[in-house]
Amino acid sequence: MNSRVAKNRWAKFLGWGVISLVVILAIAITFTVGWRPFFGPRHRALTSRQFESTPQRRARGEYLVQNVSGCAVCHSVRDFTKHDNPVLPGTLLAGSRIDDPGMPGTVCAPNLTPDPETGVARWSDDQLARAIREGIGHDGRALFPMMPFTSYRSLSDEDLASIIVYLRSIPATQHFQPPTKLDFPVNLLIRTVPTPITEPVSEPDRSTPAQRGAYLVKIAVCAECHSPGDHNGTIPGMDFSGGKVFTGDWGNAASANITPDPSGIPYYDEKRFIQVLRTGFVGARKLNQIMPWSTYRGMTDADLADIFAYLKTLKPVRHHVDNSLPATFCKLCRHKHGGGDQN
Repeated sequence: MNSRVAKNRWAKFLGWGVISLVVILAIAITFTVGWRPFFGPRHRALTSRQFESTPQRRARGEYLVQNVSGCAVCHSVRDFTKHDNPVLPGTLLAGSRIDDPGMPGTVCAPNLTPDPETGVARWSDDQLARAIREGIGHDGRALFPMMPFTSYRSLSDEDLASIIVYLRSIPATQHFQPPTKLDFPVNLLIRTVPTPITEPVSEPDRSTPAQRGAYLVKIAVCAECHSPGDHNGTIPGMDFSGGKVFTGDWGNAASANITPDPSGIPYYDEKRFIQVLRTGFVGARKLNQIMPWSTYRGMTDADLADIFAYLKTLKPVRHHVDNSLPATFCKLCRHKHGGGDQN
């Protein structure tokens, strides 16, 4: 009898222990990563909207895709051993594999040309729109945030339409790209990032050069490369202060501090800024080719001037980054980059 009672007590104890563990795990998940990694990303239902093709939209879309948004940087095969990282013949916007040892798995940028077998010809306009601004693939999966949809969220509805109209107009290229396959737990955690857009996105405020520049900086994804951070996001208070390290065929290079702090680019004026983006040189110093100056050089003088006007309004952030120096640990960004020990 005593033995049976003891067994019942142990069974109850274990049962309550399991229940307590489940409750603790549920609370921990709720207040940390949330349930999205298990239930899938938030997304809206697709619509049947189609964007009318006009010469104005094709021209605007070409300008944005080729010179501002940087689509061709990742979605083309480029020769990163050369200073102007040229696109290899026949690969423009036809997709590429992102070869970076820091990638959490195999990351491939898909073929954006209207090829029916390997491209986006069979994707609806709204599937493209949802992928570009909301981070949901045509098949409903969450896109790896290296695709900068969090920045492209700022694209106005008209600019989004122009990009899609342009992509529909380019020559089809048959170039198969395998799907991205991410390692655990990144493959689950990225499901927390996409956010549906359910309201119209109006044209940006263009009342001042700095306001116009702010929009261009956002859709040119400047902050994503020039702000240090890790898998948890940008380090608070260090926006545009550089130090993000990139490794590949171009070697090892950290992005520059582009704030007006003395450790940044306070000595730039508008003329120098435009010259740097046109030539890829700061005086006699060559910019590393991972900086896509050869894309941005196609922007108009007016747009580059507006970008510079916006950069001058940034909060100065003290952060020494110098690729000519040995990589050392930086206590500010917690990464190793040239001049890191000067911080």
